[in-house]
Amino acid sequence: MDFVRYYDAYWQNKGNRVDRRRLELLARHIGSGERVLQVDGGPGWLAEMMQARGARVTLTDLSNVAVAKAQALGLEARQFDIDAGPLPFADAAFDTVVSDSQLEHRFDHEHALDEMARVLRAGGRLILLLPNTAHWRVRWWLLRGRFPYVANTPTDWLHLRFFTLPDTRILLAQRGIAVEQVDGSASLWVPGLYPAWLRRGLPAKLYTRLARRWPAFFARDFVVIGRKAAGGTIA
Repeated sequence: MDFVRYYDAYWQNKGNRVDRRRLELLARHIGSGERVLQVDGGPGWLAEMMQARGARVTLTDLSNVAVAKAQALGLEARQFDIDAGPLPFADAAFDTVVSDSQLEHRFDHEHALDEMARVLRAGGRLILLLPNTAHWRVRWWLLRGRFPYVANTPTDWLHLRFFTLPDTRILLAQRGIAVEQVDGSASLWVPGLYPAWLRRGLPAKLYTRLARRWPAFFARDFVVIGRKAAGGTIA
């Protein structure tokens, strides 16, 4: 499968609708003057939010179409496939590295994490948002002996890798990165995960709080903010 061509078509046809509440969970951690790399940043929605907060943002993406859209927003963006080799940046080049719901699409997620850790300075932060395969709905499916591919859920058919919060902590620790904070996005707009009554009004507000308090069970996506130790190396 030609993934560059596939994602060129994907971004060419995708509109501008995006879950900005989810993006804000990431952008809120970015400060003015930070050198930020977003890997697989798509058309630049999150990168634009981070840049508006005063960060110096560089974006990479597999898709030429996505990169062109990001550049049209005034972002520094370049086409690059992280599965193909090392990131085109020096060691310790960035204060913060961000990956927003993309690591699950990589063939070699271990290599991608190695590269994110390499270009991150000692004391810098790695911010990851990943689909939560341990979401209660997925657990229920598995208890019933099922693993259906449902769009926009942790079992979306485009996902090549699957993650839980405890396993992600281990993956980061192996690279000298300690998780300092965890958050969660409910993404209640996804009908494949939630009944209609839960996606509006007071139930929605309460569930959103649950997802942020206990993301490993209630969140569709969990967020981890990790810090690279001084002299942090890949195990």
